[in-house]
Amino acid sequence: QQIQFADDMQEFTKFPTKTGRRSLSRSISQSSTDSYSSAASYTDSSDDEVSPREKQQTNSKGSSNFCVKNIKQAEFGRREIEIAEQDMSALISLRKRAQGEKPLAGAKIVGCTHITAQTAVLMETLCALGAQCRWAACNIYSTQNEVAAALAEAGVAVFAWKGESEDDFWWCIDRCVSVDGWQPNMILDDGGDLTHWVYKKYPSVFKKIRGIVEESVTGVHRLYQLSKAGKLCVPAMNVNDSVTKQKFDNLYCCRESILDGLKRTTDVMFGGKQVVVCGYGEV
Repeated sequence: QQIQFADDMQEFTKFPTKTGRRSLSRSISQSSTDSYSSAASYTDSSDDEVSPREKQQTNSKGSSNFCVKNIKQAEFGRREIEIAEQDMSALISLRKRAQGEKPLAGAKIVGCTHITAQTAVLMETLCALGAQCRWAACNIYSTQNEVAAALAEAGVAVFAWKGESEDDFWWCIDRCVSVDGWQPNMILDDGGDLTHWVYKKYPSVFKKIRGIVEESVTGVHRLYQLSKAGKLCVPAMNVNDSVTKQKFDNLYCCRESILDGLKRTTDVMFGGKQVVVCGYGEV
């Protein structure tokens, strides 16, 4: 006798409803989120359907001068920042040596970089040396939500979350620049988007900027375009000219990210294989 499973399995062949998928995801991932695992950045809940721009969030000090995915992830993000600090001895030494003198007192820095545990160490070093900082993300996908939450909890005005739309991207940059009673006098940029936004939307602010630091080759090319057109009225520094950037970051850090990118995109283990990566030398 042939056994018929069709009727019995009917409920399993249907596509689950949106609510059903969300509930199932929550029940499966509950242990992950409770243990502060790396999955905490990507938990699927009803909160994820609400844009951070529509949320009312405050940190433990009552400040709402930020916009992140979930301020409740701050403790998890703080742990990641502390791990990053262990490998960033130069910045930590700089804090210990100069934070009493506050050499950056009066600096109002608006920044646009990747918002990761490593850049968080940079931001908090600038703050420790006396600067006031407001920060946005230079990439819509690279933000570590828990790190952004930790920065917001610490009092940094950060506007960023993973998976921003293009409109979100420019909104975050604008929120960093357009503030009542606060005007930036320095720019730290990665890619040139922040610099060009200030140049085009806030020309009066741009003229009062004391200096620009640009981290990327792309951003430097854009600065050269402004300079050749006679429109770069602000001193600008090319980070790629520094020995540390050329001989360390461009050589070793790109090797790390290339291997990481290959493993993520192919989902293949390197163990048990011989791997050859063909390239054209230093970046």
